[in-house]
Amino acid sequence: MNIIIVGAGEIGRHLARSLSRLAHSISVVENDPRLAAELEQTIDAKVVSSDGTSVNALAEANIGECELFLSLTSSNTANLVSGSIAKKLGVPHVVARVHPGLQREEWLFDFKGHFGVDHLFSSERLAAIELAKFIRNPDSLVVEEIARGRIELQQVIVSGRSDLVDKPLLNLKLPERTRVAMISRGDDHFVPGATSELHEDDIVTIFGEPRKLRTLAERLQRKGDDRSRLRVVIFGGGEYGFSLAEMLESWDCRVRIFEKDEKICQSLADRLSNTTVINVDATVVSELEEEQVGGVDFFVATSDSDEDNVMTCLQAHTLGAKTCLTLIHRADYAAAISSSGQHFGIQAAVSPREATRREIQRFITSDRFHLVKSFSGGELIELQVAKGSIACGNMVKEVEWPEGSVLVGLQRGTHAAVPGPDDDLKAGDHVYAVVSSKARRALVKLLS
Repeated sequence: MNIIIVGAGEIGRHLARSLSRLAHSISVVENDPRLAAELEQTIDAKVVSSDGTSVNALAEANIGECELFLSLTSSNTANLVSGSIAKKLGVPHVVARVHPGLQREEWLFDFKGHFGVDHLFSSERLAAIELAKFIRNPDSLVVEEIARGRIELQQVIVSGRSDLVDKPLLNLKLPERTRVAMISRGDDHFVPGATSELHEDDIVTIFGEPRKLRTLAERLQRKGDDRSRLRVVIFGGGEYGFSLAEMLESWDCRVRIFEKDEKICQSLADRLSNTTVINVDATVVSELEEEQVGGVDFFVATSDSDEDNVMTCLQAHTLGAKTCLTLIHRADYAAAISSSGQHFGIQAAVSPREATRREIQRFITSDRFHLVKSFSGGELIELQVAKGSIACGNMVKEVEWPEGSVLVGLQRGTHAAVPGPDDDLKAGDHVYAVVSSKARRALVKLLS
């Protein structure tokens, strides 16, 4: 695949190296001559030392043959402008990195539509989402989000005491706009139909708006609402810590942020309404003891220093924190800590670079759809409703969907939800569906 990457910072370099190892044709545009020279010596790629918003630079990077354009600098302006230019020059898939503050405003303004890019993401928010999964859904096997975070998927184990077992899905009164999209029963994995039943110990993949999905997950796992509020301490009040706190505020958690910079503390206090911000140096053990970290459910380290993050987690674990999570910027270090960190009290380590790589990986395809996630027995795919397609202009209930497919998301502009039977399908809508391998071709044909 012909790929252009604008920006050779931490994220851009990591992506360039990962993709070049997979035999893709890579071109990198980097404004800093030193970074450009360093990258040219380390990877098999065409490196252009220039401004990524320059049409001449993009032409030198072979923009005419580009199939995927990744704008990954640290500047919103540079990324959106270069992405918009690339789209106007005919690149089929354009992805731009933005600051999480801009992404939080997507519900107010359709940045994607305005600039013509296909996908926006922030590495800070992706990392915060990875960390939040462990806190919001500690009993779920897998947690992901799609459609700008409006829809979440979880995998849970069905309890024999659930009121949903041994009944056809058609007869279950599930929370509105939630879906059971995949069932794993021993070695058998399948996309369920209306008459399929849930059995004890099934692993089910469910979709829905996060709060409604939590209700469904608790019914499947036979959990009530009597659980006490989780106590969470976040070390570091930078963008990662702020994004995580913002996600947890609406999730009935008691959140505290430890931050040693007084100005950052004041800014956090002004922007967060349900989080306690404490001006303290969390790298000092005595400070952790004074703030009673030993009694918390989750201690999450999100500072800019990998060393401080690991050491504060070790200290918090020693003091008695139940679960420790950490942010690790180096992807190789994060993998090592995730695989062996539980021996010294760290449940998981999240790398922003690796979270970004996984986010972009679904665009590395020449198919008419994006592969979002693979399951045993099926896939979660995203595709666009084409003008003139069989499904375009019809309501969901009017389309004969292929057996082995379940619609789990419908996104139009800034709005996204699990589709209902009376929702109509319009050209340009993005549809998310779980499909079996046999059903995928038929579903793509319906919408293409």
